[in-house]
Amino acid sequence: MAHAKQFYIDGVWVDPIEPRTLDVINPATEEVCATISIGGAADVDRAVKAAARAFDTWSQSSKDERLDVLERILAVYLRRIDDMAAAISTEMGAPLPMAKSDQAGIGAAHLSEMIRVLRAYEFDRVEGDMLITHEPVGVAGLITPWNWPMNQITCKVAPALAAGCTVVLKPSEVAPLSALLFSEIVDEAGLPPGVYNMVNGDGPGVGAALSTHPDVGIVSFTGSTRAGIAVAEAAARTVKRVHQELGGKSPNIVLPDADLKEAVRKGVQRCFGNSGQSCNAPTRLLVPAAKMDEAMAAAKEAADAIVVGAPDAPNTMLGPVVSDVQFDKIQALIQAGVDEGATLVAGGVGRPEGLTKGYYVRPTVFGRVRPEMTISREEIFGPVLSIIGYDSVEEAVKIANDTPYGLAAYIQAGEDLTEARRISRLLRAGNVNINGAPWRASAPFGGYKQSGNGREYSEYGLHDFLEIKAVLGYSEA
Repeated sequence: MAHAKQFYIDGVWVDPIEPRTLDVINPATEEVCATISIGGAADVDRAVKAAARAFDTWSQSSKDERLDVLERILAVYLRRIDDMAAAISTEMGAPLPMAKSDQAGIGAAHLSEMIRVLRAYEFDRVEGDMLITHEPVGVAGLITPWNWPMNQITCKVAPALAAGCTVVLKPSEVAPLSALLFSEIVDEAGLPPGVYNMVNGDGPGVGAALSTHPDVGIVSFTGSTRAGIAVAEAAARTVKRVHQELGGKSPNIVLPDADLKEAVRKGVQRCFGNSGQSCNAPTRLLVPAAKMDEAMAAAKEAADAIVVGAPDAPNTMLGPVVSDVQFDKIQALIQAGVDEGATLVAGGVGRPEGLTKGYYVRPTVFGRVRPEMTISREEIFGPVLSIIGYDSVEEAVKIANDTPYGLAAYIQAGEDLTEARRISRLLRAGNVNINGAPWRASAPFGGYKQSGNGREYSEYGLHDFLEIKAVLGYSEA
């Protein structure tokens, strides 16, 4: 990429104030695929000042002006969607078809949804002599992860711009190529200088500087719970708004009347999607204890059918995980499952047969997992599924809620949804899916407990970038 060693600030590509570089590793080959620059506090200050200057004008722009900008971004994005898919596949190992349809495709979906929402959104409401108006919070610091790069970038950038905020984006330094390409797309779309800015860097250098900067009005962060706590603590000093989408350990309850084999098959596939690197992955499969053997057999069949391989290979279903750090963490947790006495149903430690290079993980299933085991408690972020038995639906709900997280939950039921609907209200999670319902860009996304606060996507994401102002005496009563 022509601008890999630059940042996008005030409408132009600029060199870092202090030259520092970082190699980006292709996880499929373990080889360097790009070299980027790493910013620091001075680069952040430069970007925030540009965003603060631009805010004076952009915050007063009309809805039509913001719609025009989002439509231009979407048009360029769609034209370059193949480039985006290739960048994502290279930086984080997603199989090419999935990188285009899901990874890059979800970015287009969020942009399209925000355009739809903004067209219909009313920022002002008059009640008697009082005006209730929704105004942009200010400069938005956006900190995004590597696992679904375009999902998180577009579901933050689009509502921030729609609200009238200006933006400073810090993408993940592990998978930054898609963000560089997105910045090229924004540049081609022709936004006013300073409305959108991007600085590459790590959490301690750029993330912390964004979180503490006095001219940043809101920080929207997606990542680990540990890092989210650090962002919130840093932001508290300037009493800025903080929104967090953090970790998860999502349960998937198979009810007694469900088709067990089909429910398990779907549960395995959904858990292993994106190589298990999704914060809302259903990693705890809860089945009737009396059907544990049947569930393990179905899970083994499903896991053994998954093809792990190079992202550009024609039959690949799962690519590598993103880095050596992630690979080592997953291997240690798989070993912990073995050591703590869970039944290894499929997979295990080490790479899949025939793959000697790249951060490839064997699709792994454990059965007879007890709720207190490490693999049942910790977010693994890899293709590892734990099957847990329950004796009653009430016990299943208790096990499902026995976690510090609350991002998502899943229910597999038979044709009668009465019980599934009842249970959905008992699960402490921000998003509940019944019988594998398809993803929707209009569904609010966010968690309970240590999975974060605030909501993203659609109008719910727009709300998080808006302040509410009351003007009394605005009109005659």
